[in-house]
Amino acid sequence: MERFKTLTSTAVPLQIENVDTDQIIPARFLKATNRDGFGENMFRDWRFEDNNQPKKDSVFNQEQYSGSILVASNNFGCGSSREHAAWAIYDYGFRVVVSSYFADIFKGNALNNGLLPVQLSPEFLNEVFSVIHQNPNATFTVNLQDQLFIIDQTGAQSHFDINAYKKMCLQNGYDDIDFLLSQKENIEAFETKKEN
Repeated sequence: MERFKTLTSTAVPLQIENVDTDQIIPARFLKATNRDGFGENMFRDWRFEDNNQPKKDSVFNQEQYSGSILVASNNFGCGSSREHAAWAIYDYGFRVVVSSYFADIFKGNALNNGLLPVQLSPEFLNEVFSVIHQNPNATFTVNLQDQLFIIDQTGAQSHFDINAYKKMCLQNGYDDIDFLLSQKENIEAFETKKEN
């Protein structure tokens, strides 16, 4: 995985509540078992008509919105536990998803796959949406070390929580196996000591 330290980017506003994993990546696209290529079908039914023409009203097809941050509404990632939802969002190019609440399984899947879920208060999230709608070129900074989400044009900021182990993994670009491998010398030393 890529290391995550600090990200400054514009954002895409998805102001819809209760977005579930079947909407993020429809079940008909779950045939592959590796992570590559899922971004092409992220929010497929929201982005394209049945004839594969882009939907003009989809926020993902509106040229004024772009960036590595997806700003979503309350209860993002609910529904089934499919890990493919996190794969699709990451493969599409997002590195951060912001919401006022994440479904627990989606949040875990996101963290395991290099996608940072940032949970903000409903009030601060509304402020973020307002800034994006007023200025689609507005940037936001996500500082993982200090656990801060910052609205760059106003300087307003909000602290977010993250599990300390997952924070360390994101900062080092580790998945769980990478972390174990990084501890190989310590594990071997422990085993040697135990044997003696």
